[in-house]
Amino acid sequence: MRPPCRSRLPFRAARPSIGVVSEQTVTPGPGSGHPVLMGLLRYVLPGAVVLAGVIVMSLGSESDLEGGGGIVGAGLAIFFINWLFRTGAAGDREREAEDRAREHFDRYGRWPD
Repeated sequence: MRPPCRSRLPFRAARPSIGVVSEQTVTPGPGSGHPVLMGLLRYVLPGAVVLAGVIVMSLGSESDLEGGGGIVGAGLAIFFINWLFRTGAAGDREREAEDRAREHFDRYGRWPD
């Protein structure tokens, strides 16, 4: 009896074959080029915007409460957009690692540790 064709395995069919990826390929993570600038963008910018909104609310009149609340909301939105991007990028890195592990399994017949 002939062994089944490798291309009929379900994980092979679900994966597009783009080409062979070398095991030595290192993909830099998001923000690996300028960690200081990324820290400023992730934490300092949203914090400064929220602080500005709190200052507007505390020093302004009653009508400035709504404007300050909008500014605080904008600062929180900046922070959460950054968080969502980092979460999505982490998922991409996990998928790439699993693809490399599957290629290792195809070559050597065992799952890498």
